[in-house]
Amino acid sequence: MDLNTALNKLSQTEKKMYAYDHAMNAIYLDSVTVAPRDTVEGRGIAMGILSEEHYKAFVNDETEEILNTLKENEAALSATDKAKLRILSRSLEKTKKIPMDEYVQYQILTNESESVWHTAKEINDYSLFVPYIDKIVEANIRFVKYRQPDCHPYDTLLSDYERGITRDTLDNFFNTIKKPVMELVDKIKSVHQPDSSFLNKHYPVESQRILSDYIMQVLGLDRAHCTIGETEHPFELSFNKYDVRINTHYNENDFSSSLFSVIHEGGHAIYESNIGDSLQYTCLAGGVSMGIHESQSRFFENIIGRSYEFISYVYPYILKLFPDQLNGVLAYDFYLAVNKAQPSLIRTEADELTYPLHVLIRYELERQLIDGSITSKELPFEWNRLYKEYLGIDVPDYRQGVLQDVHWAGGMIGYFPSYALGSAYGAQMLYVMQKEFDLSKDIAKGDLERIKGWLCKNIHCHGLMLDPYDLFKNACGEFDPKYYINYLTEKYTSLYNI
Repeated sequence: MDLNTALNKLSQTEKKMYAYDHAMNAIYLDSVTVAPRDTVEGRGIAMGILSEEHYKAFVNDETEEILNTLKENEAALSATDKAKLRILSRSLEKTKKIPMDEYVQYQILTNESESVWHTAKEINDYSLFVPYIDKIVEANIRFVKYRQPDCHPYDTLLSDYERGITRDTLDNFFNTIKKPVMELVDKIKSVHQPDSSFLNKHYPVESQRILSDYIMQVLGLDRAHCTIGETEHPFELSFNKYDVRINTHYNENDFSSSLFSVIHEGGHAIYESNIGDSLQYTCLAGGVSMGIHESQSRFFENIIGRSYEFISYVYPYILKLFPDQLNGVLAYDFYLAVNKAQPSLIRTEADELTYPLHVLIRYELERQLIDGSITSKELPFEWNRLYKEYLGIDVPDYRQGVLQDVHWAGGMIGYFPSYALGSAYGAQMLYVMQKEFDLSKDIAKGDLERIKGWLCKNIHCHGLMLDPYDLFKNACGEFDPKYYINYLTEKYTSLYNI
């Protein structure tokens, strides 16, 4: 096969892979938003067939020949084609070691598992979910042994979400941030907490939907290419940069939950919407890693969304929507309330300071599940123990405890540390950005264009052209969690005057 033929066939393969991914993502999106409850069987059949075709479209002799031809002619390749060669070679090496029937059965398993998780969470019955988490953990360990038999399974799983990250790397990271965070939490426990009771009045869902539309407008999301839906666990899903979906969950007794989930998922959507045009429908489209992706969502949610400047800008609109509930509440009162630091049960609703402790708990539990030191039946007890140890709170039920997150049901073991890494990445991005311009003045005017421009130039537009370590280093220098600690310390000592 000559080089031109290989490049043409590569383009055809990428588009075919995109088409299968698009179809399976559409089925998934439907399943967790508007699909009737008892429809998992039909989806499982469809997902099984599509995932088998997806596997066969990629793992075959022709793909091997295409990649071998590119390797032989690497010096003649463009930078984009070299990046494709790197990404697809890794992906093929990973996928072909997993037998196709096991690959397909795993897609069917996670489809069914997520449906069972929804039911288990709704009725607060963890026992329904136990057989599924057992099968998912066992399958992940087995797949890693196929792929990298000499590596610790959890290191491989972690690297799937953040390439190059290992248990040692994360141990160092969490050991660096754990003590300062817990000391700040302890200091805050002894001082007066701001009033946040007004957040828990009755806020009609219809008005919250109007607020979501407004927030998307402020974020600059193009509604011709980005829609919003509703689901149990908020998430963002991108078919391509021109078709991005965010999904939130509305709580009539706490509208700040949906407010910040929309900003968070909006951050993901902004990233996906700014991937380079030339990378669309190729293996280089999309975010480079989950840690970098979470840096964007948490940057918008916390660094921008919870800033006094942003609150001041959007608060008049919020007040128009909820005049009775917020009667007498000033923008500064609202700012203090949504930054209140207090140990809580739910990770997605946790304040910015205690949030990494929620992630640390999940990291420790995942490690133990993978190395076999705890079983799925013991998982809730260990969950509750760590919440008591790190956050000082008792977990009242499974719904607010071990069943609160969808990630394990979807097979995403190794994902959770990305949330804490993302927060730390974002803090360092803020430090670098501040040396170039004054973010606060822009945010106060509701003008996020310079911020988004910096992120697009340094992070978004590159897609998967670079590995996450290189992308971050080019933008911000060597990663250093001290920026994260400094950011949290400065913010919360000021907020609480400690």
